[in-house]
Order: sequence, then C-alpha cells, then structure tokens
Amino acid sequence: MSSASLHTAPHPTGTPSPTGPAHDSCDDVTAEGAAWLASAETYPRSALTHWRSRPNAPAVLPCGSAFDVVSVPAVFGRRMLDRLWEEGPGSGPVAAHRGRVLLFAAPGTAQRLPSLLEWEEWGGGAEVPPVLCHGTGDAVTVPPLTAPTPGDHLKSRWLVAPGTRHPWLPGPEVVLWACVRAARSAASSAVRISIFPGGDQSAKVYDVSRRR
Repeated sequence: MSSASLHTAPHPTGTPSPTGPAHDSCDDVTAEGAAWLASAETYPRSALTHWRSRPNAPAVLPCGSAFDVVSVPAVFGRRMLDRLWEEGPGSGPVAAHRGRVLLFAAPGTAQRLPSLLEWEEWGGGAEVPPVLCHGTGDAVTVPPLTAPTPGDHLKSRWLVAPGTRHPWLPGPEVVLWACVRAARSAASSAVRISIFPGGDQSAKVYDVSRRR
C-alpha cells in the first residue's frame, strides 16, 4: 500500500447511524428505513406496499440514486465495521448476504472508490481482498424488513438496519479509510500469529459495540 494512506479518521458530512451493530445481532427495518430503501425504486410507494406484504422476503433494489453499495468478503467487512465504529465516524446501513458484507454508501461512491483504491495500490494479498462497487446500472439483493427469528439461519440479514428516511452514508474517502485500516489490522493479526504459533489463534471476527 502506498504512503498516501489516510492516517486519521475522516469527518462525516452528516450524522452517522445512532447505534453501532452489536455482536451478531439483527434488527427490524423501521417504517422510515423501509421508505428510504423503497425510494431507490422508480415507483417507491408500489415497491414499499409490495415489500410490506412480504416482510420476510429479501428484495432486489437498484443502486445509484438513493445509495451505492460496497461489497467485501465477510471477515474483511466486519473488520471494516470494527474500524468505522471504534475509530471512525460510524457507518450507514450494513447488510450481510451470502458470505459478503454490503456497506451502503453515498451515491457516486461506486464511481470514485476504485480510483482511490488504485492510488493506494490496492490488492495483491490475502489481507487486501477485491472490493466490489455497485452504482448506477447495478442492483443488489437486500435482506428482509423483519429480522430472522432465533435459529433461522438466513443467508441475508441486516447488521445495521436502516432506521431513518435520511440515513448518513459514508462517501468514498470514508470507505477508503476503513479499507486501509482493516487491511492493516489483518496484516497485524497475521504477524502476531506467525510470531506466536503456540498461542491462542482464535480471532475476534466481529465485536462492534454501540458508541456512547
């Protein structure tokens, strides 16, 4: 990674989600959060009515207007969440879907982030996995409005559920910062394991608490 990496937490342009995701928890999407998600559709009211009639079903929503989505492998994504909530400004809505973490970002992030990652000489190691950016012309599957019941192992669930009509969404610079910090964290963990092979190698994958 280049020496141009960010060294301090960026300042958000709005207010982040009021609560951070608890360990392996899921929440219901609020009525206002559902309205925000539906605003991505061409006909939001019809989409929202249809979705509310099937609250336990996932939905496919277009990117580029209400939000963009940054998709990363699950373990790396949870490291990013750790950094965002422990050292940075927090996050917007976040979902888990089929082994990946989906971070909802400000529109335009999908267009700008790849060039920023290229500037950081991103890639080339296990600790810096490929980052997929979904923007205008793309669509993503989002979890159901209702959180799964205990024992219901859905492949799609909310880690930070939408709660307002106007959630704060990180821009490309904030997402870049989280990627860089998560990669450094992964590299540091690998070094510790190689130095102490006989120690406890069970890694804390996801332990993000509410910022107070």
